[in-house]
Amino acid sequence: MKVLYAIQGTGNGHLSRARDIIPILQSKQIELDLLVSGTQADVGLPHPIKYNLKGWSFIFGKKGGVDMWRTYLKTNSVRLQKEIKEVPVENYDLVINDFEPVSAWACKLKNIKCISLSHQAAVLARNAPKPKKSDLIGRTILKNYAPTSVQYGLHFKKYDDKMYTPIIRQEIRNITLNTGNHYTVYLPSYSDAKILNMLLNIENVNWQVFSKHTASKYIWHNISVHPIDNEAFIHSMANSTGVLCGAGFESPAEALHMRKKLMVIPMKGQYEQQCNAAALKEMGVPVIKSLKLKHLDKLQSWVDSDTRIEVDYPDETEQIINRVLEESLVGIII
Repeated sequence: MKVLYAIQGTGNGHLSRARDIIPILQSKQIELDLLVSGTQADVGLPHPIKYNLKGWSFIFGKKGGVDMWRTYLKTNSVRLQKEIKEVPVENYDLVINDFEPVSAWACKLKNIKCISLSHQAAVLARNAPKPKKSDLIGRTILKNYAPTSVQYGLHFKKYDDKMYTPIIRQEIRNITLNTGNHYTVYLPSYSDAKILNMLLNIENVNWQVFSKHTASKYIWHNISVHPIDNEAFIHSMANSTGVLCGAGFESPAEALHMRKKLMVIPMKGQYEQQCNAAALKEMGVPVIKSLKLKHLDKLQSWVDSDTRIEVDYPDETEQIINRVLEESLVGIII
């Protein structure tokens, strides 16, 4: 049996999750190929990638949202259509897709079954929390960006039968946890200047900021700013008092698993993050809309509090993969 595992390369979460999923897929009696598309990730894969495509990436801005102009300039529609036409999805018995648009659209156009195993599949599920303010355009983009035939979702809670709690990578599960005297910050859609301008107002707190916008470490008063580094970021989180980050999926899930204080700021104009923020708020996680100074009191209150959300995220990765394969392929030996 030939299986294609297609992974979104915009952001780090998809590739981080794939690092745990790939060895499990490789242990099955299948021939596995990998496809990655996107240009915004800071995490690599320690496995050979058969198809490394540019795909369709959203470019992070510096004001709390996606830089739509740079995204438009980076999106070459002729090249994207060529990639969709040329990726040979018809040569595989199964395509497993983690919000990857090229293989998803190739399957749709060639009428080939495509299985979604992603957080986005869970966000779109009927019972998953949604923001109070509707966003028809955002929901439409999320639904059609990487269309699939069957969906298995990952979310902060299990909202239906085809949904699971987060896949926490083994390097997170195995790390030693301590409560240090700093807070870890990861807000890739904000400039360093905006982050520093906000955090400098919280006195007697050490901040470790991981930034997509710097190539070397520097220190400004009580704030140290670090370039993105997977191991350094994990170590910082594991030894922190709390985590301030965007309302993505992996970083908040890992912070919750570590029993860290958590506050999130959803990206502007990003429907998925607005949905995540709604789910986290429902769980008791504090949410602020932006890094504007009018939210400083809420940030200070979070720092002063010691509220930690209790979660149970068991290691179910192999069970999830077994189910996807068993329900998608007839006669496969697991």
